[in-house]
Parts: sequence; C-alpha cells; structure tokens
Amino acid sequence: MPANPASASPPLVPIRAVDVIRKKRDGQELSKAEIEALVQGYTSGNIPDYQASAWLMAALLRGLSRAETAALTDAMLRSGEVLDLSEFSPKKVDKHSTGGVGDKTSLVLAPVAAAGGLLVPMISGRGLGHTGGTLDKLEAIPGFNVNLPVSQFRSVLRGCGCCMIGQTAEIAPADRKLYALRDVTGTVESPYLICASIMSKKLAEGIDALVLDVKTGSGAFMKKLEDAAFLAELMVETGERMGKKMVALITDMDQPLGRNVGNALEVVEVLEILQGEGPADLRELCLELAAWMFYVGGAASSVGAGKLTALQMIDSGRALAKFREMVQLQGGDLSAIDDPGLLPRSKHTADVASPRKGYVTAIACEAIGTACVILGGGREKKEDSVDPSVGIVLHKKVGDAVGAGESLCTIHYNSAPLAARAQTLIEESYQISEKPPAAARPLVHQVLQRS
Repeated sequence: MPANPASASPPLVPIRAVDVIRKKRDGQELSKAEIEALVQGYTSGNIPDYQASAWLMAALLRGLSRAETAALTDAMLRSGEVLDLSEFSPKKVDKHSTGGVGDKTSLVLAPVAAAGGLLVPMISGRGLGHTGGTLDKLEAIPGFNVNLPVSQFRSVLRGCGCCMIGQTAEIAPADRKLYALRDVTGTVESPYLICASIMSKKLAEGIDALVLDVKTGSGAFMKKLEDAAFLAELMVETGERMGKKMVALITDMDQPLGRNVGNALEVVEVLEILQGEGPADLRELCLELAAWMFYVGGAASSVGAGKLTALQMIDSGRALAKFREMVQLQGGDLSAIDDPGLLPRSKHTADVASPRKGYVTAIACEAIGTACVILGGGREKKEDSVDPSVGIVLHKKVGDAVGAGESLCTIHYNSAPLAARAQTLIEESYQISEKPPAAARPLVHQVLQRS
C-alpha cells in the first residue's frame, strides 16, 4: 500500500550556514534543525572554520535561548557515540566540577559512590589555565592509564563500578572541534557554549543523574556568584530537558581547596581523605557532593542519609579498597597507593615566610594556581608537558594566625628560576592583616535543584 503523502516526513531542506549566522547575528531564535545542520556540517568538515567562528561569536554576543542551548547540547552529544550502559543494573551517576585550585574531589567521589552501590562512568579533562585537571592528577600515579577505549572502559566499570578516563575520539567529536575553535576566537566565556560543551560530554556517558560542582570566587572561572548561579541553572535545566536527574552546588573557590596544590601532592591528600583524615574543608565538600550523588542516584532517601552512607564507605575502608581496585584495573602501581612516598617527588622544597605577624585575611586563589603552572604542574601552552612532582603545600589559610617569619606554604620544585617566579606570585597573593577576617565564606553557597 503506498505511503500517505500527507503523513510522510517532509523532505530535508538544505540549510545554508550563512543564513544561520545572519539569523543568530540578528538575535533570532534558531530551530533545532538549523542547529543540528550547523553542528553536523562543521563536524563533517562541510562548514569551514571561518563560518563556525562567525556563528560562535554571534552566539556569544546574542546569547542562546534555553531551547537553543538544549538543541546545541543534543546535537553535540549525538555527533559521536552515546554510551549504552543498560547492561549495568546500578544507577549511573557522575559529578562534574567547573574547575578550581586544589580541587581533587573527583578522585574521592568516584570510589566512595561506587563503594556505596552506584556506577560511576567518569570522563574527565586535563588542566585548563590556572585550574588543575583530573586526568593530570591520575597520571601522577605511575602506570595509571586514562586513555582507555570504550570496550576497556566497560570492563573496568564491570570490575569495580567506577572508571576515570579522558574523552575518547568517539565521544562528542563536535565538542572537541568547537572547543578548539572557541579557544582561539575569544568565545570560551559564553555560558551557553560552556553548558553545551560540558553537558554533551557528560550525557554521552549514558548516565542517569549528574551532580554539578560550580565554583565561584577568585580562583574560579565564574568569579561572581550571580554568574555561577546562571551557569548552574542553565546546566540543570538542560540536563532535565534531556531526561536526567540533576542538581548543582555552587561552592567556594576564593582560596584553594584543601592544602595541597599539584598533581602528586593532591593524590596524597586524596589518600588521606579516603583514610578518614585530611583537611576539614576538602573532607566536608567530598561528603556533601557524595551525599547528593547517593540521593539523585536513588541510593539514599535523603541528602542526610547519603552523607551517612558516604561516611560509612570511608570509615569502613571500602572506599579506599574501591580506589585501589580502580587503580589496579587501569594499570596503576598499587605500591604508590600503599606508600605515597613512592609517588613522584620534587628534588627541592622552599618555604615562603610571612613578612609580618597577623592573620591571613585573603589569598588570591588564581595566583596560587598560576604559581603551580609556572612550577610545571600545569600547562602555560597546550603542548607543554606536566611535571607531576611539583606544587605547593599551604600551611596557612584564610582566618589562620601567623607569626612573622612563619611559613605560609612550602614550594615543591625542580627548577630554581621557576621557583623564584612562583614565590614572588605567592608572596603577593597572601594578605596579612592585624585583625582576623570578619566572617568565613561558606563552603557551599547555594544548591540548585528544579525537581
């Protein structure tokens, strides 16, 4: 029987990139089909860089509607493989941070959540600017392989319930191309493009729920609370439009998280937290984020119950055991986990002394991250290699009393000229006053959940 012409799908109408550019330039809303055509055309090489660049700039200046942001996320997500993890019965939950200084929570959260019965398929990134990267921290563990194919990714998930890798060639290739273009066209800062970039990679993991840690403060990309809240709300709504359980915590990055900044040094601090020790702020934030992972993943009836579960996983040693399993399955040297002294260590250390007696009233957090990059712990250029052994250990944080000549922090370094540059930056980043700060900033500023 011939198809009914009235019910047949209309033929695809070719969409010219220049028309889409003009439409967004003039502030009009693009259709889902127009956005899909633009993303597919650029990913396949049929739309050149100069036209994609023009559209990105128009999107930055004019903004995107919520529907456009969701359509862009979906098009980028479906430009590559979307993992089907239905073979695994536990809920699939991940966490994403917008980046900070000393933020090593992912290395704690993946094994804690997996120990508590969730599946954590975590695709992470490398350091960006002054912020550290999860993959760089993991690679400080000798032998740890973050470049696993999807088949091996599944195998590790099957073995221990969590796996932490970098973006594969199959996952959201449109994001890889568009991000590289954004980096050289001054369009990185658009919250709509940031949202689509983050969410396309995360949703390609095949997850059921996502906990977002959106940083705000001097060491964050979103330094103003209102900007962080806008991005958080945008990502939560985009995820919910695509059927995912979402929550965003806006957390403080006005000073480094924990005390260790630098890849191997941060792994040491992760092990301390997994052993029930470590700095109070890092431990508190890990428990809060883990609590929400258990809650949105349906493994806890409330956030409070989720926090109790997280505590039990750490105090019982199950989270540390899960971390060891993941390290072993991803090729890492377990002896460096059992004896952190075997992790990469710098040749030299030097203390940065306080110039006067008083109280630490502020730390320019971004400057601390930049100092770590200068030492070699991050990348000043994309092609730079990372030295896992270098970094900074903070002895004094905001609110702490300090005596004249007392150590504010210790620099771990391998190059004296680089250490001298870093020390100058660190000295300038500390503000010492006669009186303590009036009030401590909260670790969690807001929690955003629409449903």
